[in-house]
Amino acid sequence: MTYSLSWADAELVVVIKPAGLLSVPGRGPDKQDCLWHRVQRDFPTARIVHRLDCATSGLMVLALNAASHRELSRQFQLRETRKRYQALVAGRPSHDSGVMEWPLRCDWERRPLQIVDPVEGKSARTEWQLLDSDGHQSRIALYPITGRSHQLRVHLQTLGHPILGDNFYAPPDVIARAPRLMLHAEQLGFQHPLSGEALNFHAPVPF
Repeated sequence: MTYSLSWADAELVVVIKPAGLLSVPGRGPDKQDCLWHRVQRDFPTARIVHRLDCATSGLMVLALNAASHRELSRQFQLRETRKRYQALVAGRPSHDSGVMEWPLRCDWERRPLQIVDPVEGKSARTEWQLLDSDGHQSRIALYPITGRSHQLRVHLQTLGHPILGDNFYAPPDVIARAPRLMLHAEQLGFQHPLSGEALNFHAPVPF
């Protein structure tokens, strides 16, 4: 299990993270292996700009110097990036597309889990589109407008269609229907931090 390289120049590197690999180190010596440290073996100056859940696969961009890190971080913070995910979920939504806008916050007693909280939660918005379905399960394209922790997972659970293999938010029978979390960051677009050129990357969905 290692990352795949999609692009590299003097300013940034774009990689595909496999499922089951942390984006950044966790607490404890057993959680030091992560995408960031692996990329640093090949690109020693690599800096984390954003993260994917450990269980999620797909595209990530890392900056290779301080100026590029500032500019890429700004683009993510101001929601100027373009992101598309695919997920396999239980059942079939009643509509072919929609918007999920449930506010989210950390469930402090069960960290790192997140919960919907219309009073204290932070705004969260996910646009989605049904790609195909057999009624038993559905393939959905997801466009996160905000980037809250576990946003796609909690939104789909709240919609009534948890992601297959989601051991945080799905019931046991839905967890058992897949060998991993069926969530993949398949498209990522942003402006090059130095030239301003629009860059768009695609990582084939592995499920």
